[in-house]
Amino acid sequence: MKTLQQLQEIRDSLKSTIAERKEGAAVAAGDPRLYVLVCGGTGCTSGNSKIIYENFKNQLAARGLSDEVKIILTGCFGLCSKGPIAVVYPDGAFYTHVQPDDVAEIVEKHIVGGTPVERLLHAEKDIHGQLKSINDTDFYRSQRRVVLRNCGVIDPENIDEYIATDGYKAYEKAVTSMTQQQVIDEIKKSGLRGRGGAGFSTGMKWQFTHDAAGVEKYVACNADEGDPGAFMDRSLLEGDPHAVIEAMMIAGYAVGAEHGVIYVRAEYPIAVHRLEVAIAQAREYGILGDNIMGLGKKFDLELRLGAGAFVCGEETALLNSAEGKRGEPRQRPPFPAIKGLFGKPTLINNVETYGNIAQIILNGADWFASVGTEKSKGTKVFALGGKLENVGLVEIPMGTPLRTIVEDIGGGCPNGKKFKAAQTGGPSGGCIPASLIDTPIDYDNLMAIGSMMGSGGLIVMDEDNCMVDIAKFFLEFTVDESCGKCTPCRIGNKRLLEMLDKVTKGDATLEDLDKMEELCYYIKENSLCGLGQTAPNPVLSTLRYFRDEYEAHCQGKCPAGVCKALVSYKVDPEKCIGCTICARNCPVNAISGSVKQPHEIDPKKCIKCGVCASKCPKGAISK
Repeated sequence: MKTLQQLQEIRDSLKSTIAERKEGAAVAAGDPRLYVLVCGGTGCTSGNSKIIYENFKNQLAARGLSDEVKIILTGCFGLCSKGPIAVVYPDGAFYTHVQPDDVAEIVEKHIVGGTPVERLLHAEKDIHGQLKSINDTDFYRSQRRVVLRNCGVIDPENIDEYIATDGYKAYEKAVTSMTQQQVIDEIKKSGLRGRGGAGFSTGMKWQFTHDAAGVEKYVACNADEGDPGAFMDRSLLEGDPHAVIEAMMIAGYAVGAEHGVIYVRAEYPIAVHRLEVAIAQAREYGILGDNIMGLGKKFDLELRLGAGAFVCGEETALLNSAEGKRGEPRQRPPFPAIKGLFGKPTLINNVETYGNIAQIILNGADWFASVGTEKSKGTKVFALGGKLENVGLVEIPMGTPLRTIVEDIGGGCPNGKKFKAAQTGGPSGGCIPASLIDTPIDYDNLMAIGSMMGSGGLIVMDEDNCMVDIAKFFLEFTVDESCGKCTPCRIGNKRLLEMLDKVTKGDATLEDLDKMEELCYYIKENSLCGLGQTAPNPVLSTLRYFRDEYEAHCQGKCPAGVCKALVSYKVDPEKCIGCTICARNCPVNAISGSVKQPHEIDPKKCIKCGVCASKCPKGAISK
């Protein structure tokens, strides 16, 4: 077991080296000359970042530089569309789209020769033509990393590096200088709201669990991130797992629980592995277990793996699944704070919520509350995806306008396309039209315009997207993921999807749109859990802001040319030169015609795949 003094010695010995990576400061005496950090998140791992990491190790060893240059496999840097990423500190060289074969060149030219490899640099320049530091680039400049402060900075599988960033100091402070109620009051005062979607006061949730009768209580972490395109929680667990462990320890002390459960989906193998490593290291150091750090407190953790059911993101369905039962929601009340895991009072927060806790305890509630808006304090992590130049993981102060996220951080829509809408909150959220792009992003503003924060997915759409098709995509997902326990969700959403499918085929009437809207409100008001209650949101928001597109579909037209039933391809005989390229590439032989003669497309055979139009050298085929 490590004593408090030994933990402080670790902090003192490594603090300067971590600062060197964060700030790009000069190397302290005795430290390696350079640090090479390779992204080990899921996205970059799929792009062979582990091979890149091994290649760096081998190249450095071959040149006898292993002691002089330290190579670290770290967490997500955020700029996922530019991955795989490798960063050299303290030089601050941010290499993007790195391939295994590029490593030798980086080592030879940069690490040995001192000259960065320009073709791989994230080269954003200022008005004077000078290369910007990575923190001054458009993607990072408007961000404020609190939850993600250690991602892309530390080795997530080295507990000493977390300790060096004041890790486990917040727990020490809470236990040695604060009562349970004082800890809860500090979380209340901070204004932190649950980042899992509902936005309920975190401090009040802790208070309810603390006040619940019973000696045995639990602390649970909801890491069952199921929204399409969302990867915020996964990235935090991959890049800084000890932050969640420490937060759960603080929560355990505050509410009177000695046992915690992290429910994480099995589709997150890297996150699961790093949690397993972090928990084992914490036990080895005496940070988890009996008599933590010699402070006389007890707390331990275990992992429960989920099978990937979206409904298990709902807290009571999660509890059922964690107990080995069918993952379906429970009737509330009683709420989990009163009767949760195995019938005992249970505190449940999601990964990102826990990611804020240690910083609030260390820096104070006022520090946290100074960021954000009046009713939405702190920062919010978003998985930024869709039609953008810069896709990735971002953390912004609450109240940041959507325009800043889309145009500055995201770099706008590619290929000169116009921004059309942004979907927030995943399948439970709504679409924000271009006319509301200056809306400040926080809980209340999003609710007011028919959307919601959700867990943090933010998908951007351009002029080529059909909003009816978008609503159908999300509704198909929720219908497929419904547990089937309650009739309004099980049957109502299926009927709603059938009506929406009718619209996309051009068979609906204007009266059908009114019936759809009526059914949406019925489902919202009568479903058992949050999944069913919010499932109609994408339909309602698109009906509200893009009703003209629905009406056009009722007249047999898809303005964006996406819905296949309403799309046809035609050959312009004036442009067609009879080269037969379209016919030779058609997968269903729907195109006929003689060489050097205009061709024709058989509408009955055509599957509307668009291959012919993309292959035509003269642009003779139109959609």
